[in-house]
Formats: sequence, C-alpha cells, structure tokens
Amino acid sequence: MKSFWSITLLVLILLPWRATAQKTIDTDEQAWFGAFSQIRLNQRWGLWFDAHLRLRDQYVNTLGQLLIRPGLTFYLYDDVRLTAAYAYVHQFPAEGHANIGRPEHRPWQQIQWFNRYAWLRFTNAIRLEERFRRKLKSDNELGEGYLFNYRIRFNTTAFVPLTRKGFEPGGLQLVLNNELMVNFGDEIVYNYFDQNRFFAGLAYQLTPQAQLHGGYMNLYQQLPAGNAFRNQHTIRIFYFHNFDLRKER
Repeated sequence: MKSFWSITLLVLILLPWRATAQKTIDTDEQAWFGAFSQIRLNQRWGLWFDAHLRLRDQYVNTLGQLLIRPGLTFYLYDDVRLTAAYAYVHQFPAEGHANIGRPEHRPWQQIQWFNRYAWLRFTNAIRLEERFRRKLKSDNELGEGYLFNYRIRFNTTAFVPLTRKGFEPGGLQLVLNNELMVNFGDEIVYNYFDQNRFFAGLAYQLTPQAQLHGGYMNLYQQLPAGNAFRNQHTIRIFYFHNFDLRKER
C-alpha cells in the first residue's frame, strides 16, 4: 500500500511540470454515472459487473461513452481477489469519427485487496488491460482492423468516516481516490503516461452492502501525439453493491 501512495505522490508532483512543458491542453467537462456489483457465489468464486454512461461537453450536453464490464472473480482470501473480465466500450461520435460510434474490446485481469481498520479503510487494485480499438477511416466510416496496446492501472481509495455511524448504514465517509494509468506496447510511441485520475467526494452507506459515491474528479491525460494533453473536470456519481449468496456458515 505504501508503494501506491508513493506513485500517487510522484504523479501529483510531476503534473505541474507536465502542464508547463506541453504545447496544447484541451479542457473538457464531463459527468460520469456508474454502477458496480460484486456477487460472491461461494467461498472461492464470484461475479463482477459494472456499467457506465459518460456525458461530455459542459458536463451533460453530449453522449460520450458507454462501458460494460462482466467478469469472474476468484477469492484467495476474503480481502484478496483475482478477477478476469471483459469490457465493451462504445465511444459515441466524436472527433475523428463525427458521424459514427467507435467500438473497443478490452479483456482485463486484476488483483484487488482491502485494508480495514476501525476508522479507516483502503481499497487497492492493479489492473492489466489489452485494448483493441477499432481503426478509423474517416468521420463517417470505420477502418479495417484494430489498434492495440496494453495498459496497466494502479488504483487506491481511502475511506475516512465523518459521522459516528462510521461504516454502518447511515454513515457518511470522505473518499479520496487516485488512479494512475500507463500504456505500453509496440504501437505506443509518445504517451507511455496515459492519464491520472484524482477523485475527492463523499460516500453514503445505504446498507451494510451498498454505498453511493458522489464528488469531483480531475482527469489529466497525455494524448497519442505526445504534445497534446487533456485536462478534464468531471462530476462522478457511482453506486456500489456487494451481494453474498453463500449459505450461512
């Protein structure tokens, strides 16, 4: 866990330097809505599912992206989980494909672990993705074949209770999250650093198994050209629910 915070701190230190070194920065405002489920079937196996709708252009004016991720999870321990999954990503018409949607197929593998204390909790994950993005021919037509690269994601989230109920239903928590993404593969030339996402918000404990998160996320991304960057301001609302279908032990 210490390495996660070290990486996060390094990225946050380097971001101001990057902001002065690039040639162009585009700014965008988006709104992200997502729902996450982890369903435990028995002592070792479970299911993963999450779905997202992302809007853009002054937060809500245009459809941006639809994302669906089903997966299978193996429980090494209650707090250490391995997941193998698939993501389908549909990018609604945008620059480079103004009149058509662009699909992406993304198998991924993840290790996720949790640290739980009375007044502090951490969720950590390392994810490897294989990204197959459909090539573009024009604003009106998709090309043949796919662009391909790997991406690794380092994600850590801290939960700090703000009320006496803590992690019990009705409790309110401060949520701080950082996710660093790094590209690699033969087709990556200028943007090994893909993006960093920093989120700050609140989590409301609806039930022992469900939380509602809301807050602000800053996404800073280096685009494939290498000298172009995106600074994105995002309103993010996520719903999380864990289901445990095991018989009483």
